[in-house]
Formats: sequence, C-alpha cells, structure tokens
Amino acid sequence: MVSLLLDSTQLEVVLSPTEKAMSFRRGNLRVPRETIVRAQLTDDAWTWLRGVPNPGIYLPVAVAMGTWKSAGGNDLVLIRRRRSSVVIDLEGHDEFERLILTTQHGASLLQALRLEVDGEPEDVAAIAKKKPRRRG
Repeated sequence: MVSLLLDSTQLEVVLSPTEKAMSFRRGNLRVPRETIVRAQLTDDAWTWLRGVPNPGIYLPVAVAMGTWKSAGGNDLVLIRRRRSSVVIDLEGHDEFERLILTTQHGASLLQALRLEVDGEPEDVAAIAKKKPRRRG
C-alpha cells in the first residue's frame, strides 16, 4: 500500500519499488495541495475505475496499477484487492484528474488535509494524531 506524505504545499504519494514497476512510474507522485478539490473514502475502489490501463496492470479484483486513460482524463490507479481506499479528485494538475489509492491511512489523509501542517513532509497518520490547528 502506498504511503502518503503531506506538508503545507503538497501531497506526496510514495511508491514502493514494486508499485513503481507495476504502475510503470519512475518516481513518487507530488500533488500540489491547491489542485486537490475533493477526497473521499471508499470500500470498493474497483467501482471508481474509468477508462483503460495505458500503461498499467489490471488483474480483476486482485490488482490495478498504472495510468487509466479515459475521456474524463487520466487517473493514477493503485488498487490492491478489496481494501479500503481513497479517491482524490484533482483540478489543474498537469498529469492526472483523479487518484485512486489503496491505503490504510485514508481517514488520516482526510483529517490531515483539513489541518494546518508544517513545511516538512510528514506521514499523514502522524499529522492526524497531532493536536488540531485548523487552516485559516
């Protein structure tokens, strides 16, 4: 499962070597916070797939990783089995319109996005445990 780091300017999706290989990505994905317009949890990430993998890997109900191309735009998909996931809609990002990520820290991400965070990237689970400092 992907790790998520958040600071005051961006969300970083940290990929393991296996996730990089299966999604055909060379590095982690950095998403400016201002491009995030909505984030929501889902128990069935498979229902959010749209388009076709290009490039990507798709084994139904087992794994889906890579870029999904559709008329609605490109999505980054990192889904493993039927585990809880987060769907992040983006606007103005230069590469993707949506991220669909299987992560155990989805609820922490939603909470952390509402909080003011420091300039150093930090795991979203650690941010969510801190005393809330609401964004202004």
